[in-house]
Amino acid sequence: MSTEQLRQSLTEILGVVADARANAARAKELLGEFERVVTDVQAQAKPWLPPQLSRAVEQLDTQHGRLDGVTELLDSYRSRL
Repeated sequence: MSTEQLRQSLTEILGVVADARANAARAKELLGEFERVVTDVQAQAKPWLPPQLSRAVEQLDTQHGRLDGVTELLDSYRSRL
């Protein structure tokens, strides 16, 4: 594989990583909207929220951080080519 082909492949991978980051961010927004809807519907001082909600948000934050790291590494590697 030539350097240019490698650079092009890295660019494509970075595009896929960017899409994954955008999808994770959108999923987090949707979870936030879900939380607001549940809270509004229940209109209680301490509304019930499914325990999976906070875990899902934490997992999305973790994945977003990992994707940030992948992006930085790939950008660094691509810039050295």
